[in-house]
Amino acid sequence: MASLSCVAVGKVPHGVASSFLHAAPKRRTVAVRAESINPDIRKSEEKVVDSVVVAELGKPVTAYCRCWRSGTFPLCDGSHVKHNKGTGDNVGPLLLKKQ
Repeated sequence: MASLSCVAVGKVPHGVASSFLHAAPKRRTVAVRAESINPDIRKSEEKVVDSVVVAELGKPVTAYCRCWRSGTFPLCDGSHVKHNKGTGDNVGPLLLKKQ
């Protein structure tokens, strides 16, 4: 943090080029490949769905996304169905059930 305070008052830390301080941040692109979310998890099951019983829930059942493709993330919207058909994966939602 000491070097940040030096930059804030206009001093350049030793060994840092002044052009570096004025350069625009570089953007990184992250590529997501449509491959299995569950590469080794319970592949003998058609679809992996886990349930957790919780006493203090407002709804009887709430489904949370585990495929990272839901348009309503973190809630499940069924996007795993298309993902599973396209990749051969078996990911399903996490279900929280009211006790």
